[in-house]
Amino acid sequence: MTQTYFALGLGLGTQNRKGEWLDTFYAKPVLAPASKTVDAILSVLEPVQGNTASAVTKDQMAQIAEALKAAGDKDQAELAVQLASGSQPLVVTILSTDDAPSSVPEGYLKLHLLSHRLVKPHSINLTGLFGALPNVAWTNKGAVDIGELKGRQLEARLKGEMLEVMSVDKFPKMTNYVVPAGVRIAHTARVRLGAYLGEGTTIMHEGFVNFNAGTEGPGMIEGRISAGVMVGAGSDLGGGCSTMGTLSGGNNIIISVGKECLIGANAGVGIPLGDRCTIEAGLYITGGSVITMIDADGAVAGTTKARDLSGQSDLLFRRNSKNGAIEVLTNKSAIALNEMLHAHN
Repeated sequence: MTQTYFALGLGLGTQNRKGEWLDTFYAKPVLAPASKTVDAILSVLEPVQGNTASAVTKDQMAQIAEALKAAGDKDQAELAVQLASGSQPLVVTILSTDDAPSSVPEGYLKLHLLSHRLVKPHSINLTGLFGALPNVAWTNKGAVDIGELKGRQLEARLKGEMLEVMSVDKFPKMTNYVVPAGVRIAHTARVRLGAYLGEGTTIMHEGFVNFNAGTEGPGMIEGRISAGVMVGAGSDLGGGCSTMGTLSGGNNIIISVGKECLIGANAGVGIPLGDRCTIEAGLYITGGSVITMIDADGAVAGTTKARDLSGQSDLLFRRNSKNGAIEVLTNKSAIALNEMLHAHN
């Protein structure tokens, strides 16, 4: 019986002075690689079982290139040749199954799969990812171990140089690893590696997209897409708005925004929305919000908790300016994105 594999990545990365991985870059990650491709790679390496990340030498990578060429995988063979010509530490990551990542190379391969649009948010196992990734200083010279940062800064100053620290985080910005086709990102530091951006997505300066989250595209994002949140095609998140992620109070409820929705400026959503829903500017809807239901004649039809409306389409949430009550009524007008804004993605 032919062995099946979940994912493969030939990569290079950064290690600290102890030889521990800080990050990994995969130019051409593969989902469900052919068994002949993996067998060609394993013919060079020591026998491995399960999910593994193997550090390899330049000579080994050159041998892998030859083996891949003989196996008929021209694309990965060409990549292996390029990797063997460099000077950075090299790694071969083979995932037999979609188990929780247990190492930096494994975690980074899964983040690459998301940002390369090979898998969608919530479709792969990211359990324990935070624990697998180190906190890193992201600098103009790449990833730097936090414990080695002071020494590296002094070394740079002694040469009359500046080691600029852009952020200190477990996740780097996506565009230093992957730039998906057909998107616009006004402020690249606000999109983390592991974000999924569908074609036609525009992320404005105040927009933010976390890992394991994103947009189907097209979409206009001027607000926050928190971890775990997926936004449907044609939706618009207004300036300063927020979606409640599973890491920040959403518990086990997966928040999502359907197609052609509008979340107004400074508004927020803490329940899954169906299609063509609107939340008025400045209004934050949580699962426990008490909602007054308004019928087709404009009369009060009772009250309910917002969570009971989860996933329903064609709803308009607004706040009554006279009594402050949160109201919901049917919204049959779909939100049409301005086509000119996305014409050049």
